[in-house]
Amino acid sequence: MTHQHIEGVDACVFDAYGTLLDFNSAVMRCRDEIGDSAERLSDIWRQKQLQYTWLRSLMGDHEDFWQVTGEALDFALAAEAIDNPDLRTRLMALYRELDTFPEVTDTLSRLKAAGMRTAILSNGSPDMLNAAAAASGIDALLDAVLSVEDVGIYKPDPRVYQLAVDRLGVAKERICFMSSNGWDAAGAGAFGFRVVWVNRYQQPVEHLPARPDVILDTLTPLPAVLGLDPA
Repeated sequence: MTHQHIEGVDACVFDAYGTLLDFNSAVMRCRDEIGDSAERLSDIWRQKQLQYTWLRSLMGDHEDFWQVTGEALDFALAAEAIDNPDLRTRLMALYRELDTFPEVTDTLSRLKAAGMRTAILSNGSPDMLNAAAAASGIDALLDAVLSVEDVGIYKPDPRVYQLAVDRLGVAKERICFMSSNGWDAAGAGAFGFRVVWVNRYQQPVEHLPARPDVILDTLTPLPAVLGLDPA
């Protein structure tokens, strides 16, 4: 498959949840206990987690992603009629050590070997992100882990994307941003980043003002898209 190229990139900035980290892996590790509702529980948890970030941003009532994640899980458990405090505790703990997608470590290693600067820019709170990066071993492949907590509002507010410009000291048009979330890709594109949408879940393109520069199924082709050594 031939992909469009993006030139003139000095830094690769990644969304975390759904892009580098598989948010479904927490529930899947408890699948035997949860049973037939495991996939529904995971889907509702993720949907509510995102909805609550947007609603809190609009309401001007910010709490960190750990609290939002717990509130979203409580909704999901109630929706599936699951009353199990021990399971809730385990699921929240597992969210701090989510699996990475299979190609993530290799892709980040190839980017670093080619001299590319790398960072996470995520809704996650700093302790969540640092714990997950350390648990998966990708912390050594990142130059920075940036959290919305530094601005107190969630994506896709432009102040979040500006964090990467300020912290990395790289102009926004020389930053390539990767996200598996179509709405996040649109927000980053509207801000002025070059954008790769990692369409892991085979979704249609969002009908929002900004479109991604490149669409990939996984991160594997990214170094080639950026004109780096594809080997």
